Amino acid sequence: MATDNTELAREQYQAGKLAFENGEYRRSVEFLEKAVNLAGRNSTLGGESQIWLVTAYQANGQPQEAIALCEQLQTHPNLKTRKEGSRLLYILKAPELKRREEWMTKIPDLSGVTDAEEGNKSRSAYPPPASRPARPKPQTDLEPIDLSQVNTKDNGFVWVALGAIGLILGGLVWLSQH
Repeated sequence: MATDNTELAREQYQAGKLAFENGEYRRSVEFLEKAVNLAGRNSTLGGESQIWLVTAYQANGQPQEAIALCEQLQTHPNLKTRKEGSRLLYILKAPELKRREEWMTKIPDLSGVTDAEEGNKSRSAYPPPASRPARPKPQTDLEPIDLSQVNTKDNGFVWVALGAIGLILGGLVWLSQH
């Protein structure tokens, strides 16, 4: 029976994480609360579920519940959960920064846009940018090379290079023995 609860708690936990990642914070809270109740508050899975529940509470506009849960997590038996709870509590209790109005970007509310205006959404009030003239394509017709005119005589460079390498290696061997 305990394994059934653990498996069901794991399913609720995964569903809660997925709902959170999809922006469904209220549903995420519901799933994660069920996962905590099924797994037990002091279990490892219960601790992980509660950490996610803190973020779901915060995202769902329940900051007091998030802070209260973080304070409870500071006494959790799992060290990782205690540390994460303390870290989240520090963040949640941090003073809110004052932001000037000119630093903020206004996002227009488009919920009132009707279907008739739908076609106008993509149109801009600004003229389209001027198109650039096309670059001329480089000539790819190269003249074939007459190989009878190419000097293919051996100039001895390979033999000189091999001799130099042999001397260097010989010198290194001699130095390593003395």
